[in-house]
Amino acid sequence: MIKQFMKKLQSEGFKYTNQREEVLRILLKNKNSHMSCDEVHSIVSNDSKDVGIATVYRTLQLFEKLGIVYKINFDDGVSRYELNFGTENHHHHHLICTNCGSVTEVKLDLLESLEDEIEKEEGFIIQDHNVKFYGICKDCKDKKESDREENTEEKYKE
Repeated sequence: MIKQFMKKLQSEGFKYTNQREEVLRILLKNKNSHMSCDEVHSIVSNDSKDVGIATVYRTLQLFEKLGIVYKINFDDGVSRYELNFGTENHHHHHLICTNCGSVTEVKLDLLESLEDEIEKEEGFIIQDHNVKFYGICKDCKDKKESDREENTEEKYKE
């Protein structure tokens, strides 16, 4: 998988460097995460002290430009990145917990018929869309319910 991404880099006229490969390895190891530049740098710097935050930032920007990664913003002021495996026509959707900040991907896409209707009615060619749902995740919901039950039990003991 790394070779495939690095070939894309070289085919676009960019050098294959150890630092770029290291950033790519971290993204691959954390492919189910939405990692920020700081998070990638934190992991890289554990193994390679000579890789600075600016190098990681520039590498992620280059990867985005080449379509190797998607840049995602969850409206918290932090850009996050995930690998583009080329298996989707557009981004998937995200569930964002307003309590703990967890992000869950939703693979289900029910917007294709809406996109078709918009293109037909408005003559607008949709290239992509981005949907974010904000709420309380299952873990936080379960914890709140558990805390509530404990509080109720404490009241009855008194």
